Amino acid sequence: QVQLVESGGGLVQAGGSLRLSCAASGRIFRINHLTWARQAPGKQREMIATISQGGVGNYVDSVKGRFTISIDNANNTMYLQMRSLKPEDTAVYYCDANIYTLADGSKDYWGQGTQVTVSS
Repeated sequence: QVQLVESGGGLVQAGGSLRLSCAASGRIFRINHLTWARQAPGKQREMIATISQGGVGNYVDSVKGRFTISIDNANNTMYLQMRSLKPEDTAVYYCDANIYTLADGSKDYWGQGTQVTVSS
């Protein structure tokens, strides 16, 4: 019943900012945990940021201090605010949310991915 739809990717110059959104639809009781991951061409997918309800964001060193992960519970929407972007941030970005529903209990759901391209 749950679907995640990502948006907010695009082309930006180095030093710029983007905010990625991950909107969850369905009969959602609780978003338990959120992960943002990215995959650059020729590389493995890597987790870059995580957060749990009531918790603080946790980040891989390469994005720490530049990216902010958050959950808007009122709108069932999750975000990745990216600033001071670098060309090496170029990748497809994915949200992965662990969500509890009455029908299915707690399960992980993935967004479709959104492309972020940072030019030099």
